[in-house]
Parts: sequence; structure tokens; C-alpha cells
Amino acid sequence: MYSTIIFLLVMLAISVKIVNEYDRLVVFTLGQVTRVAGPGIQFIIPIIERAVKVDLRIKTFTLPNQDVITKDNVTIKVEAVCFYYINDPKNSVVKIENSQSAVMQAVQTTLRSVLGQHELDQVLAERDKINTRLQEIIDNQTESYGVKVNSVEIKDVQIPENMQRAMARQAEAERERRAKIVSAQGEMQAAQNLAEAARIIATEPGAMNLRQLQTMVEIATEKNSTIIFPIPIELAALLPAIKERKE
Repeated sequence: MYSTIIFLLVMLAISVKIVNEYDRLVVFTLGQVTRVAGPGIQFIIPIIERAVKVDLRIKTFTLPNQDVITKDNVTIKVEAVCFYYINDPKNSVVKIENSQSAVMQAVQTTLRSVLGQHELDQVLAERDKINTRLQEIIDNQTESYGVKVNSVEIKDVQIPENMQRAMARQAEAERERRAKIVSAQGEMQAAQNLAEAARIIATEPGAMNLRQLQTMVEIATEKNSTIIFPIPIELAALLPAIKERKE
């Protein structure tokens, strides 16, 4: 009697499964998938049924440094991180043995393929676009076995030292080029302003006199300065007539 009760209690304990909110049970009945159960309390018939627990939470892994050859034949080391989750528990159990390993292999091969289609400058400047492209390709590959790839991010790009020096020289040359352009533009604007001022002075005779007076005021602020006052040409022309009248 007691043995029967103990046996029943043991079978009951084996058959009762508590499934968390983030888990699902893929139930096999005599080797065939019959249902996906959870969350909550679930009953599994011992011997006849078998349950495989699947975690639905978002998982992540970091892909170690991968040697990648870009389109312009530069060898770089790239480190990437992937975020994914199981969206179809049944397929993740039936169609693939190890979903994380499969996703990792897909990321590794796709990363080399996609980056090989871009030059080094594009890899550095268009990282967001490349990340989106990686996510789309890998998600299409993993969809058949119940895995949804949220994102694939290029975490780090390591460039050879000789290439770093070449890029530094290129950046310095680019800064010098821009500085020369800015300087040339400033000189051109200054020349244009001087030419415009010369035209105004040429058309307005009084403007030259005002400029002369302004210059003398500026010079007068200096101590021990000798000022030579220039006589306008108009007054110089009137001097002979003034002298004749006096005589």
C-alpha cells in the first residue's frame, strides 16, 4: 500500500512541470512533437511524453576577432556582437541541434562576405549601414530554424599599423589642403573689399580726404610723431591764382 502511494507521488512529481514566463516546453509524445506548453503548471505523462525546455529570452554572444580582407585588399581584424532570440520553439528544437552555434557560424561567414564587398573607408564610415545589412542577411538564414536575429553590431575594427600611418598622413594632408583653401578664400575676399573701396574713393573725392583725416587721427595718438599733412591736388592747383591776387 505504502509503496503504491510512494510510486504515485514520485510519478506525480515527475509529471508536473513549472514553466517560467520566459520558457516554453516542446512536448514529444512517443517521439513526435505534439504541443508547445507554457508558461505555468504543465503535466507531462511519464515514459510516454518527453519535454524539452526552450529559453525565449534575448541572448548575445561576441564573435572574436576575424581576419577580413576588404574590397581594396586591406586585411583588418573585426570583432562583432550579435543579439538574437528564439521565436519558434518547435523549429529551434526539431530543425537545429544547437541554435547558438548555428547563429555564430552564420555571423562569421556573413561578416566576411559583406565586409569583403566594401572598401576600408566604407567599413569605417558606413558602419550603421553595414550592421543593418548583416542583420537582414543573417535573419533570413536563421528564420527557418526558429531564430530571430535582432541586430549584429561591428564592435571593433583593428587596422594594420602601416595603414594607420598612411591614414594619418592622408588626414594631415587633407587638413593642410583645407587650411590653404580657407586662406586663399580670405585673401580673395580681402582683395574684393579693397577693390570695392578703391572704386568708392575714385568716384567720391571727399572720401579720400576723410580717409586722410582718419589716418592722421590714428597717428596723432602716438607720442613723438611727426605728421606731414598732404595738400589735396585741388588746393595745389589754386595756389598760383591766390599768389597773383596778392601781387
